[in-house]
Amino acid sequence: MPLAIVLGLSLAFTVTVVDPLVLSLNLAQVDRALQVPPQAVGLLSGAATLVMAASVLAAGSLADTVGLKRLLMCGLVVVTVVNVLSAFSPGYGFLLAMRLLDGLGMTMLLGVSLALLKVSVPEEQRAAAIGVLMGVEMTLCGVIPAFTGWAVAAVGWRFLFLIAPALALVSLWLTARYVPPTPAQQGRPVDVTGVSLIGAALLALVVGLAAAQNGVSRPQTWVPLVISAVAVVLYVPHGRRTAQPALDLALFGSAPFSVALAAALTLNFLGAGLSLVLGQFGSVVLRLSPEKIGLLYLPGTLLVAGAVIMAGRLVGRHSPRPVMVTGLLAMAASALLLAGTVSPTMALWLLVLATWLTNLGAVVTSAAVSETVLAQAPPGRSGTVASVQMAFGMTGSALGPTVYLLLFNFFFQQRWLADAQSRDLSVNEAQQAVDAVRSAMAQNVGGSVYDPNLLRQASGLRLGLDFTQALQLTMLLVSFLPLIVAGLALVPLPRRRAPR
Repeated sequence: MPLAIVLGLSLAFTVTVVDPLVLSLNLAQVDRALQVPPQAVGLLSGAATLVMAASVLAAGSLADTVGLKRLLMCGLVVVTVVNVLSAFSPGYGFLLAMRLLDGLGMTMLLGVSLALLKVSVPEEQRAAAIGVLMGVEMTLCGVIPAFTGWAVAAVGWRFLFLIAPALALVSLWLTARYVPPTPAQQGRPVDVTGVSLIGAALLALVVGLAAAQNGVSRPQTWVPLVISAVAVVLYVPHGRRTAQPALDLALFGSAPFSVALAAALTLNFLGAGLSLVLGQFGSVVLRLSPEKIGLLYLPGTLLVAGAVIMAGRLVGRHSPRPVMVTGLLAMAASALLLAGTVSPTMALWLLVLATWLTNLGAVVTSAAVSETVLAQAPPGRSGTVASVQMAFGMTGSALGPTVYLLLFNFFFQQRWLADAQSRDLSVNEAQQAVDAVRSAMAQNVGGSVYDPNLLRQASGLRLGLDFTQALQLTMLLVSFLPLIVAGLALVPLPRRRAPR
């Protein structure tokens, strides 16, 4: 196996995970330093992810047209320059613009790194190479958040934006030197209409769900959701009559391919949701510092990395299905563990174990998903097909915090209302006590802008306990998603090869 190639592509892929993760875990420091408007904190956190979700299919089609290696190197340069500029941000507006540009740069890395792995590594070694790629990503995702939390406490929040350039520059050197050039598909048009429709559908869906936190009946909620549905309906006839569509609907005739995409959405949904839980519950209820929250990702990292490398080998020797199911069950176990043990006095090792199980399940599932999806790619279409997986994954990453917040806010309201009733407080009195908390939860994705004392001083309400019980119900509900997808993966469906 050409390790230099795999390492270079692993670092490029890791950038797309680490970059938004370290910002989410340290968003409170950025918020305080730049005085971000409360209603814009969530947008700052999710801006890059939204751009990736909306444009990843365009990047896949473009990569097949101009060449996979060329586009990947371009993306690495963009990520490096934009993050260095972000480190010198004078204010919120400038940083938000940089985050949007950073999303474009990372879009060029998402599916393209996996597609390059497919064409650069012999087929019999591909599954093992995917395992190594995920193992490198897992190791870095365990070490970097802990290191970043310490560095931010020592030298300030601007250090956050030096992590991605460091990884990108090493990846750029390895890619330029060791990855073989890939031919461009001359004369192949980019499906601009299809890319626009799918991008609009994904972006409108996330915006609509985010707005639903403040009411489902509001136009800010249902108008984007209607736009998303209309874009999907319009794409179906377009995709069927277009010779080379951005998303080939015939691929969904393969049951393993469809289940793999559902698993990709699920693992990213749960992973992004967990980062929100760690940021909010850890800082608000357990009163953990950003450095300690970052350390939650560190224990067991090498074990997870070893497990995913082994998973890649098992996928190559046998079948992706049992590996995918095992990973999904591990993620379900993590959610159930939190649902059963989370409390204001929760032992820290239980939170570490839940984090470890989610990370283990995510990377093991991802290895099986990537092999299943890449096996469907026709010659010259690796970028397009790999980008479909990334589109589903980024949609899950964008939806995770939004849906978790929706569920949490609903359950939190039920709990503090019951708490107020038991203490003979009026709804208005209780509402005044929790307005700041609910507002921060609705607007802040992945960070914390709370005063922890608020949870103990709010008109005698047990908001810490109410918060915890709402989180328990949220984790219990989301645990059903990986169980459902694992069940679908076990159903013996006929396998049909996609048209070549």
